Amino acid sequence: MQKRTLGELAEYVGGRVVGDTNIMIKSASTLGRAAEGDISFLANRKYERQLRTTKASAVIVGKETANTSVPLLVAEDPYYAFMQIMVLLHGHRKHKKVGISPRASISDSAKIGADCHIHDFATIADEAKVGDGCIIYPCAYIGQGVQIGNDSIIYSNVTIYDGCKIGNRVIVNANSTIGEDGFGYASHKGVHHKIPQIGIVVIEDDVEIGACCGIERGTLGDTVIGQGSKLGDLITIGHGTKIGAHCLLVAQVGVAGSTTLGHHCVVGGQVGIVGHITIGNNVTIAAQAGVINNIPDGKVVLGAPAVEANQGKRAYSMIQYLPEMRQNIRKLESQIEEIASSIEFDSEEPAGQ
Repeated sequence: MQKRTLGELAEYVGGRVVGDTNIMIKSASTLGRAAEGDISFLANRKYERQLRTTKASAVIVGKETANTSVPLLVAEDPYYAFMQIMVLLHGHRKHKKVGISPRASISDSAKIGADCHIHDFATIADEAKVGDGCIIYPCAYIGQGVQIGNDSIIYSNVTIYDGCKIGNRVIVNANSTIGEDGFGYASHKGVHHKIPQIGIVVIEDDVEIGACCGIERGTLGDTVIGQGSKLGDLITIGHGTKIGAHCLLVAQVGVAGSTTLGHHCVVGGQVGIVGHITIGNNVTIAAQAGVINNIPDGKVVLGAPAVEANQGKRAYSMIQYLPEMRQNIRKLESQIEEIASSIEFDSEEPAGQ
């Protein structure tokens, strides 16, 4: 952990200070949990009231405000500035340099790049290629013919099946499986016959895969995770699916086979997406949505089945009133029946009475 003055931090992120530039900052925290020596951030205006109560020594904001006596670091993008400061003060996880463990199992035909660190009981199969500066943690399995780019990190118990391609600076977290067979069967006379899955998984540069994910290889074509995309924990990507660049998939998302997501999509937790559809660029899908149709570029959708967000909000806001509406409809039906019966009775009375 490194200490910096608020003025030094502002210079580092290209911001400016409102208040004392000489305050020492040693760590970072949320507005509610921050203590003396911490810097916090305000990225959402609904938390602005916490500026009056926070114990942080400074707060990163997008614009100057008079609602606090705390020194401010004004930055164009407060959350991004917060990330930069976190990296400066704390850095990322440090990986122990172990070299090549004698207890790792590495095929004679595998190729290992310079400055790699391969831990105990990792297995690297025939003709696999591991680029420079990679870290392979204990009990990971790198299958036959797998290619891994430079500076990638493969955590414990990850399995990468044969032939898959992993780019540069990729992180695969513990217990994930890359390149398992897709869920493909031909059902004939009540029996499900397995279809060979001859595609591979391609994970492009700067992707992070969360823990306990399953990414299936394609039946015929490849399954692709685009550059810079980040996948949370417990995510399933079906065979032949293509995820575009810089997408964010939150935990427990399931994407069925042969679906295409464009670039910069955000998919909330527990979303389910059917197969063989196309989702455009810059699409946002709210948590727990069920997507069954194509979605054009730039849309925000929610609900199951997923609909455009504004329409969905109006529809779901009515749910709480449905019981009352049902009672009112029944009352109206009864009143209509009474009126109809009265009209029939009047029409049946003899003339002149």
